Amino acid sequence: MNMAILTNIVPFIVVFVIFYFLLILPEKKRKKKYNLMLNELNVGDEIMTRGGIIGRISKIDEENVVIETSAAKTKIKISKNGISSKINKEN
Repeated sequence: MNMAILTNIVPFIVVFVIFYFLLILPEKKRKKKYNLMLNELNVGDEIMTRGGIIGRISKIDEENVVIETSAAKTKIKISKNGISSKINKEN
Protein backbone atom coordinates (compact mmCIF):
# COMPACT_ATOMS: atom_id res chain seq x y z
CA MET A 1 0.00 0.00 0.00
CA ASN A 2 2.78 2.42 0.93
CA MET A 3 4.69 1.75 -2.29
CA ALA A 4 1.58 2.36 -4.44
CA ILE A 5 1.08 5.81 -2.93
CA LEU A 6 4.74 6.63 -3.49
CA THR A 7 4.63 5.60 -7.15
CA ASN A 8 1.57 7.81 -7.68
CA ILE A 9 3.07 10.88 -5.99
CA VAL A 10 6.60 10.81 -7.48
CA PRO A 11 5.53 11.79 -11.04
CA PHE A 12 3.63 14.82 -9.69
CA ILE A 13 6.69 15.94 -7.74
CA VAL A 14 8.92 15.55 -10.80
CA VAL A 15 6.49 17.54 -12.97
CA PHE A 16 6.31 20.30 -10.35
CA VAL A 17 10.11 20.53 -10.14
CA ILE A 18 10.39 20.75 -13.94
CA PHE A 19 7.57 23.33 -14.02
CA TYR A 20 9.35 25.39 -11.37
CA PHE A 21 12.69 25.50 -13.17
CA LEU A 22 11.25 26.10 -16.64
CA LEU A 23 8.47 28.60 -15.86
CA ILE A 24 8.43 30.04 -12.36
CA LEU A 25 12.15 30.72 -11.78
CA PRO A 26 12.77 32.55 -15.12
CA GLU A 27 9.64 34.68 -14.56
CA LYS A 28 10.88 35.70 -11.10
CA LYS A 29 14.24 36.72 -12.58
CA ARG A 30 12.56 38.71 -15.38
CA LYS A 31 10.28 40.50 -12.91
CA LYS A 32 13.20 41.34 -10.61
CA LYS A 33 15.17 42.78 -13.56
CA TYR A 34 12.13 44.82 -14.71
CA ASN A 35 11.55 46.27 -11.22
CA LEU A 36 15.26 47.15 -10.95
CA MET A 37 15.03 48.98 -14.31
CA LEU A 38 11.96 50.94 -13.10
CA ASN A 39 13.68 51.93 -9.86
CA GLU A 40 16.79 53.16 -11.71
CA LEU A 41 14.92 55.47 -14.12
CA ASN A 42 16.07 59.09 -14.07
CA VAL A 43 14.96 62.35 -15.67
CA GLY A 44 16.44 62.47 -19.16
CA ASP A 45 16.33 58.71 -19.79
CA GLU A 46 14.72 57.63 -23.05
CA ILE A 47 12.04 54.94 -22.66
CA MET A 48 9.54 52.98 -24.71
CA THR A 49 6.00 52.41 -23.46
CA ARG A 50 4.13 49.13 -23.83
CA GLY A 51 2.15 50.84 -26.60
CA GLY A 52 5.30 51.64 -28.56
CA ILE A 53 5.55 55.36 -27.76
CA ILE A 54 9.14 56.52 -27.37
CA GLY A 55 9.95 59.54 -25.23
CA ARG A 56 12.37 61.18 -22.82
CA ILE A 57 11.48 61.37 -19.13
CA SER A 58 10.87 64.94 -17.94
CA LYS A 59 9.36 64.22 -14.51
CA ILE A 60 9.13 61.19 -12.19
CA ASP A 61 7.03 60.59 -9.08
CA GLU A 62 6.15 57.45 -7.12
CA GLU A 63 3.63 55.99 -9.57
CA ASN A 64 3.76 58.10 -12.73
CA VAL A 65 6.20 59.43 -15.29
CA VAL A 66 5.83 62.42 -17.61
CA ILE A 67 7.55 61.95 -20.96
CA GLU A 68 8.24 64.34 -23.85
CA THR A 69 7.56 62.56 -27.12
CA SER A 70 8.58 64.97 -29.88
CA ALA A 71 10.54 68.06 -30.80
CA ALA A 72 7.32 70.01 -30.14
CA LYS A 73 7.70 69.02 -26.45
CA THR A 74 4.44 67.05 -26.38
CA LYS A 75 4.09 65.73 -22.82
CA ILE A 76 2.30 62.52 -21.83
CA LYS A 77 1.73 61.32 -18.27
CA ILE A 78 1.90 57.53 -17.98
CA SER A 79 1.97 54.97 -15.20
CA LYS A 80 5.37 53.45 -14.43
CA ASN A 81 3.81 50.06 -15.21
CA GLY A 82 3.21 51.30 -18.75
CA ILE A 83 6.95 51.47 -19.40
CA SER A 84 8.23 48.58 -21.46
CA SER A 85 11.94 49.28 -21.54
CA LYS A 86 14.69 51.84 -21.22
CA ILE A 87 16.34 52.66 -24.53
CA ASN A 88 20.12 52.88 -24.39
CA LYS A 89 21.55 55.28 -26.92
CA GLU A 90 24.84 54.04 -28.36
CA ASN A 91 27.32 56.86 -28.87
